Amino acid sequence: RNDSIGGSFSTSSHRCHHKQKHCLPIPQCGTLSISPLLFHPHTKGSQIIMDTTQKAVKRQASFCNAITFSNRPIVIYEQVRLKITKKQCCWSGALRLGFTSKDPSRINPDTLPKYACPDLVSQSGFWAKALPEEFANEGNIIAFWVDKKGRVFYRVNDSAAMLFFSGVRTAEPLWALIDVYGLTRGVQLLDSEIIPPDCLRPRSFTAIRRPSLRRDTEDTRLSVSLCDLNLQEDAFHVTATTCPIPQNSLNSQHSHLLPSQLESDLRFHHLRGPHVKILDDQTVARLEHAREERTLVFTSRPLRINETIFVKINKSNAVRTGTLSYGVTSCDPGTLRPSDLPYNPESLVDRKEFWAICRVVVPLQSGDILGFMVNSDGELHLSHNGAGIGMQVCADCSQPLWMFFVLHGAIMQIRLLGSTVLAERLGLSTPSSPTSPPNSPTVLCSGVSGPLLSTCGSGPLCSSISGTAPNSPSSLPESPISPSVSGPWVDECTICYENMVDTVIYSCGHMCLCYSCGLKLKKMANACCPICRRAIKDIIKTYRST
Repeated sequence: RNDSIGGSFSTSSHRCHHKQKHCLPIPQCGTLSISPLLFHPHTKGSQIIMDTTQKAVKRQASFCNAITFSNRPIVIYEQVRLKITKKQCCWSGALRLGFTSKDPSRINPDTLPKYACPDLVSQSGFWAKALPEEFANEGNIIAFWVDKKGRVFYRVNDSAAMLFFSGVRTAEPLWALIDVYGLTRGVQLLDSEIIPPDCLRPRSFTAIRRPSLRRDTEDTRLSVSLCDLNLQEDAFHVTATTCPIPQNSLNSQHSHLLPSQLESDLRFHHLRGPHVKILDDQTVARLEHAREERTLVFTSRPLRINETIFVKINKSNAVRTGTLSYGVTSCDPGTLRPSDLPYNPESLVDRKEFWAICRVVVPLQSGDILGFMVNSDGELHLSHNGAGIGMQVCADCSQPLWMFFVLHGAIMQIRLLGSTVLAERLGLSTPSSPTSPPNSPTVLCSGVSGPLLSTCGSGPLCSSISGTAPNSPSSLPESPISPSVSGPWVDECTICYENMVDTVIYSCGHMCLCYSCGLKLKKMANACCPICRRAIKDIIKTYRST
């Protein structure tokens, strides 16, 4: 049997879970002719791209300016169904869903605000609320509708229906309002359905929880199931809440720190330490144990030259001490077993592959964004909230390099936001002069070339020292000079400023000392690298080939 919008429904009775009774078959809509539900073709946010069928939209950049409407008014109990087709993990917040009594055809698109919440909902005739972030995964199907009492409900996939908000005026025509916000970057409208209210009494939400809808234990928010409502009580009211403004502020801050376009193919590798958990489509790593051991996570693919990887500190604990460790390796994590990951990650440098490991030297807190980039000279540069921290270590970029992170101390959770080949676009280069200050700040996303992120004195002379040479545990590189470097050795020791740099510090890999100063520094109590302040395990003298 078909309804007036072409949907197919079974003529058999449906048994509701709220009470032991049969629902009537879906009735015809009589003389009311309902056309397919599409997006409004003209009234939409400036960042919205719509396909020719008016069923799919995508936000082309940023995190906002993506408000859309339906092309016609909806009917009471008509379920607006949409599928999330694209997710972008670098933002906070997700879809905003609701209704408006304002005809979109009479709204000037140029007057649409950036946000449905709180900008639109603060105006008369607009009602909307944010979908919980944990439900905003690619492939999820969201249905939402309004009943005759002005209450809005939603369901995710096959879950029970849940109360979203109330207070919608149903005496006037209502158009669907969909703000493709934050994490949600693309949605597709599916065929809408009109379901009689007697068949909308599902089991309780907790009774049918599915793995795909499981919430984090630290998130105590719950939506109200329809079974918790007295559907016959006219006096029932729920105060509608608007979306929190801090999400907009946080995203605005991040938009200044991140490029407008991020590649989203980077994930965490399935190989991980046993005390860390990978979440959210392998983009989030979370500490799962009070102990700070065996919390290594790797990128799913090797880094690209001049590719900047952006990582967000999702959660930190100021009570605990310690910070995030990171590094690069030529070892494909796919060849390792969990048992190969040591309790002390610094012992990785003793393996036959190339390993380099550092710690973030600046204080970190929740919301901070770190940028990591390996340039063509093998220098790994770090930025913190857009400001360059400097070159941290030299790597052998003649072979594929995977990045890895170690969660410990105050850092409880990190998220891979994405990546971009930013250095080439900005035209960043490494100066050969040792007088460049090691920590000269640079705004990575300013769109203009600035001073170097930093150099440790010898810059490209540091190519594969932070671990033993590949496939040769005891051998040193034949020449510490990168093929891109020519001419006389002019770099001076950062301690005496007289002798030439000819010594590598183990295990951080910085090459900034002469051998004489290196010997003196090594004999000092609590000797540490003058660049990164890591403990000095040994010093290695290097030799030029010419």
